[in-house]
Amino acid sequence: MPSLPITRAAIVREARTWVGTPYRHQASLKGIACDCLGLVRGLWRALYGEEPEQAPPYAPDWAEAANGEPLAEAALRHLIAIDGASFAPGDLLLFRWRAGLAAKHAAIATAPELMVHAHDGAAVAEVAISPWWRRRLAYAFTFPGITDSTHAWHLRRSGARPS
Repeated sequence: MPSLPITRAAIVREARTWVGTPYRHQASLKGIACDCLGLVRGLWRALYGEEPEQAPPYAPDWAEAANGEPLAEAALRHLIAIDGASFAPGDLLLFRWRAGLAAKHAAIATAPELMVHAHDGAAVAEVAISPWWRRRLAYAFTFPGITDSTHAWHLRRSGARPS
């Protein structure tokens, strides 16, 4: 059963429980195996319950043959698009490997400089959002129904008081 209310801290906490889960293409079982989309799907199930749509089968190189931005379009159907420069912990980040290709990698921001992601050949890990990752950031999304706003999070981070 999903826990309510949904906060940025709850999203980050849940994402971190996936750390160590082995990588497996198309999988989405915490502690067993997942890929980057499977991590996001599992996070959704933990927060909201049933997934909003079933992911179609996809090959590891699907983005190289994709028309448009299928991953970003799917995210937009269920999440709230935000400016990539203003993401906060708990937001979904989508990356493209190179210009001209669809965004095909997903991660969850856990701090201004950290993210949790599943990467081929490695277990789910929390890693730095290095300049290499920042150059490839294509989209950012906020999960729906978050009770603590990005504005409030930025105020807490800066130590400012709301006006």
